Amino acid sequence: MKSQEPGLFSELKSDLPAGLVVFLVAVPLCLGIALASGAPLFSGIIAGIVGGTVVALLSGSPLGVSGPAAGLAVIVLTAIQTLGYEAFLLSVAIAGIIQIVLGFAKAGVIGYFFPSSVIKGMLSGIGLIIILKQIPHAFGYDSDPEGDFAFKQIDGETTFSALEHMLDAITPGALLISVLSLGILILWQQPFIKKFKITNIIQGPLVVVAVGIILQQVLMGTSWNLEPEHLVTLPIANGWGEFIGLFTLPDFSQWSNPAIWVTAITIAIVASLETLLCVEATDKLDPYKRLTPTNLELKAQGVGNLISGLIGGLPVTQVIVRSSANIQSGGKTKAAAFIHGLMLLGSVLVIPKLLNMIPLASLAAILIVVGFKLAKPSLFKEMARLGNKQLVPFVVTIVAILFTDLLVGIGIGMVVAIFYILLNNYKTPYFVEDKRKDAGIIHLELAEDVSFLNKASMLLSLKKLPRNSKVVIDATQTLHIDYDIKEIIMEYKANAAYKNIDLSFIGLNPETMDLESSSRKQKAGARIPVEPVD
Repeated sequence: MKSQEPGLFSELKSDLPAGLVVFLVAVPLCLGIALASGAPLFSGIIAGIVGGTVVALLSGSPLGVSGPAAGLAVIVLTAIQTLGYEAFLLSVAIAGIIQIVLGFAKAGVIGYFFPSSVIKGMLSGIGLIIILKQIPHAFGYDSDPEGDFAFKQIDGETTFSALEHMLDAITPGALLISVLSLGILILWQQPFIKKFKITNIIQGPLVVVAVGIILQQVLMGTSWNLEPEHLVTLPIANGWGEFIGLFTLPDFSQWSNPAIWVTAITIAIVASLETLLCVEATDKLDPYKRLTPTNLELKAQGVGNLISGLIGGLPVTQVIVRSSANIQSGGKTKAAAFIHGLMLLGSVLVIPKLLNMIPLASLAAILIVVGFKLAKPSLFKEMARLGNKQLVPFVVTIVAILFTDLLVGIGIGMVVAIFYILLNNYKTPYFVEDKRKDAGIIHLELAEDVSFLNKASMLLSLKKLPRNSKVVIDATQTLHIDYDIKEIIMEYKANAAYKNIDLSFIGLNPETMDLESSSRKQKAGARIPVEPVD
């Protein structure tokens, strides 16, 4: 019996609470990114709604969540100051059209050429940035808006100077809420707590937000009272007319202005790169090791940016902060992202006043836990165990991201990773050959030397293998196999059962993916038992 792809709401029990957590994280981030970009606050909410509904439905990413991107804040700020807001919106819409074209041109393959060490460095770097950026909010120092993840902040401070100034501006009420919130989140993850059924129904972040609202009300009127700057600040529309007035149309008369097109091309390229990097990082975090179709993702993001630009929203990308929050909250399908988008839309219509009672300290605690899970100490130990070829690009990427920004940091990490790859592999050609033989058995024969430069062809070759088939990965001629390729094969092995694929190996250790000795390569491959999926 053939295995079936899950329906949109087939995992609602898991996706509904995950969508709620992502929604709670997304609200202050959408507002903060809009503020950091010099745009109207509601433009961030529009981008979040479009990313959560339109992009989520069109995308093939099961766990990715899209919305306004912090990495575009400087570009957006400069464009708005130069062009004006309405003309800038036209650039966003044109950027969306360019992304759609890139999707049809199959430019999504670019995302597969980033080595594993750099992607993992990106995840850990973002995790550390989230922690460093949220600590001031946890102490009640909220001078820098949520969503500003750059090293040099819009108020002139840096990530580390903000930590220093935070000590002179501690808000006792916020600190109390953040400490209690962290305690609840840590407690909620303990095995003995999981034994209570209610803890599996009500997620820890929801409890944290509820406790934060209650404490904020209790502290009101006392010396520990939280001022409005310590709370979520969602625009409130008094009636349908005011709500419609929050949307803005682009200035179509500027379509012939060359500066509009330069900005559009810049946004399209940067947004596409951020999305493709986030896609690969999210796929690595996916417990089911599913592979996102990157060309479809570019098309979905393009449609999202086209719509966002037409109704007054910021540019949209897939965002690792929200995507990782989704995964860590138990999301299983793209319904979680869609639910978060619907909640964003409903919140500005129905409960903006309730959301404006949420302390930023509560959300800081949630994000600190998200950041810690992205930058686990065990990941650093794993990379150290793999040797300098993996460790050095990993560490360089982290440091570069911390002191610059996402794309610059990844670029620096890529340079170091490519240096190591070329140092070891410049003498040998690379190829992956797919042969069909033995009546229905598919043989995937690896080359003599296989490096991360073969990631794209390997991923695409494995993706094309049909369901309910017999596959043999043959490494009898292979003398060197890069860690990135081993990781891809291990992830494919974990996913094979979901496609009812009977997988076996020749010349590879089934557990470690290390090459077997020459004498063992001559013997029959070690078969991996994969239970068929009905």
